[in-house]
Amino acid sequence: MSSDRPRVIAMVLAGGAGKRLMPLTRDRAKPAVPFGGHYRLIDFALSNLVNGGYRKIVVLTQYKSHSLNLHLSRTWRMSTLLGNYVTSVPAQMRLGERWFLGSADAVFQNLNILSDERPDHILVFGADHIYRMDPSQMLEQHLDAKAGVTVAGIRAPIALASSFGVIERGQSSKIETFREKPADPKPLPEDPNTVLASMGNYIFEAEFLEEVVLADAQTEDSRHDIGGNLIPMSVAAGQAHVYDFADNIVPGSLPRDRGYWRDVGTIDSYFEAHMDLVDPEPVFNLYNDDWPVYTAGRTVAPAKIVADRGNEGAVVDSILSNGVIVSGGVVRRSILSPGAHIMGGATVENAILLDGVRVEPGAIVRNAIIDKHVLVPAGAEVGVDVARDRERFEVSPAGVVAIGKEDEIIEPK
Repeated sequence: MSSDRPRVIAMVLAGGAGKRLMPLTRDRAKPAVPFGGHYRLIDFALSNLVNGGYRKIVVLTQYKSHSLNLHLSRTWRMSTLLGNYVTSVPAQMRLGERWFLGSADAVFQNLNILSDERPDHILVFGADHIYRMDPSQMLEQHLDAKAGVTVAGIRAPIALASSFGVIERGQSSKIETFREKPADPKPLPEDPNTVLASMGNYIFEAEFLEEVVLADAQTEDSRHDIGGNLIPMSVAAGQAHVYDFADNIVPGSLPRDRGYWRDVGTIDSYFEAHMDLVDPEPVFNLYNDDWPVYTAGRTVAPAKIVADRGNEGAVVDSILSNGVIVSGGVVRRSILSPGAHIMGGATVENAILLDGVRVEPGAIVRNAIIDKHVLVPAGAEVGVDVARDRERFEVSPAGVVAIGKEDEIIEPK
């Protein structure tokens, strides 16, 4: 290894409560929510870091972290021979008996990691977005610019600017203004319908990070948020630059899925991101072997499609995980997680079924997300009558029915 190669560690922020993803986050942290059949949301960020060569990773956890910690310990075991690791770090309460007040405070409460590892630069990434990115390309620009912090930016429709931190840059990569969820966003000069929005991924020079988090910790009216507080402070100091995600080229990517990024913070966005996977030519390709998404391997039998009592099993434009059995049912534009079972005469359409969901004969499931180990009784209807569903389930603004883990479905008489 070259002696002038910078020392880099990664911090993955995985402490969010994910309230807008209820009931999927009723019993688990948002980064632990399953996605795409057998992944967890956090697998995408970790896979990007590991594929990019960054294998000293701390995951800062907080709310309902048991399933997340279990997933990390079972799945993300790195070779210790070269000093690599992925490890979860719960709220250590080194500064008193309090939880993290925000993402900047999470970093502040874990500054001991910097003194222990003595890195030159820190990658601070979110844990719950769906995308592929080579972070080494972002680091290269960060080093060339001699930036205190570099913010990853993605081009987004100006109509959605009120949901993001919006970056206004000049002719170079230096950020001139950063505004959190502005009502009057300034578009890109080359495209009046587009803004440059923060992806929630940052690279900090180590001494600069320590400087700004210490300053933020002493500011009483701060929300102690990286995007809301640290980045405006860095812009004012002339130390903030932006990395345009459109410039990132991941090995094996195709024109159709290049630049894909989704914030799956709501039931509707989570559902839509799944529907992106089931097109014949998906806008996000899970099958890129040059930049794989890693997750836990399971000892589960292969998926199986069989006829049952005269009903032929049929699957169209869907993803079937290992252990799935479709015995005489029909599955269209759906994602079935390990152990899901669709029985004779049942119909599953535009749906996401998590582990162990059982759909009994004649039942209908449409436009729905069903969490683990739920039984859909024979003849039941989910997603057929939205007004009736609102009386017994969570239903999103777009009409997606969400049923929590192990919830009981009782059909009205």
